[in-house]
Amino acid sequence: MRRFDYSFLDSGLLPSGLVDLCSNIYSLRTSTDLRKTKHINVFTELEKIAIIQSVKGSNAIEGIYTSDQRILDIVNKNSSPLNHDEQEIAGYRDALNIIHTNFENINFTVNDILLLHKTMLSFSNDELAGKFKESDNVIMEIGSDGSRRVRFYPTPASQTSEAMKQLELAYLDACSNAKINKLLLIPCVILDFLCIHPFADGNGRMSRLLSLLLLYKNGFDTGKYISFEQQINRYKDLYYDALQKSSYGWDKNENSYFPFMQNFLMTLFMCYRELDTRFAIVSGKRISKSGRIEATILNSLIPISKSEIAYIHPDISISTIEAVLSKLLKDKQIKKIGTYKNCRYIRNN
Repeated sequence: MRRFDYSFLDSGLLPSGLVDLCSNIYSLRTSTDLRKTKHINVFTELEKIAIIQSVKGSNAIEGIYTSDQRILDIVNKNSSPLNHDEQEIAGYRDALNIIHTNFENINFTVNDILLLHKTMLSFSNDELAGKFKESDNVIMEIGSDGSRRVRFYPTPASQTSEAMKQLELAYLDACSNAKINKLLLIPCVILDFLCIHPFADGNGRMSRLLSLLLLYKNGFDTGKYISFEQQINRYKDLYYDALQKSSYGWDKNENSYFPFMQNFLMTLFMCYRELDTRFAIVSGKRISKSGRIEATILNSLIPISKSEIAYIHPDISISTIEAVLSKLLKDKQIKKIGTYKNCRYIRNN
């Protein structure tokens, strides 16, 4: 059986890129926490947006769709689900709401994981809702020519219950080690969950719910305000590539967690970064176009490019953005970093 051992996180031999990424996330988290205490109403509005995007994004990754209006109606409980896809969407909504509102009282335990799974599939009348798989499953890959091959053999059904119990205990043991960075631990646990593949249906969606749960419990709650699931869906090819690389050799205890850790932490970083830029928009939504651009740059905690500003403000022309940048540079309110395509802007301290 697979051994769950996270002691390597205490070895001091981690890739420097992961350590730097963690440092950036901690810095952005500190600034976010300070803003949250001063602008509660702004974050409340962002949370409403993120819930809708999370429900849509996490289900879209699994090929579960409905119209944006139907998602809005279902999330706001203005309508009952009309088909199987909408039943899946409604179930994810309820499980996500439990984590958002009650994560302090939910733990990474077999019992709580089963309860979340039961909630997630509560509308679909699935007989295995809240139960581990009863038959072996495989991870299939479909080639460009339509051919199929088995990419990965998860834990057999007969060993799943014990594997999940060992995963629970391994996480608990690692959490008791003060030398292990919990931000690095979380993606390792999520990867192992995905490789166990404990359910007949819903493993991917459960992995994203559990990601949020562990992040929230360890003080990283940006997923409440910027959809973690939407970020994964936006770059899902990179996500699946990292998952494949880190699952190779997993059944023989020979895999590397690092590709999946890198992808997971980069996704979280992008959430904090988007929150940083979106905060300026929401808090300054009634100001002029020039004022919105100024707020975006001056409130950003990290350097931002002209194309990124244009992406944030699709209704503002490039010429207007360039004019504002020129004025801010002339007034020495911002400074330019890099040249040409790599050019970015950040406020002067």
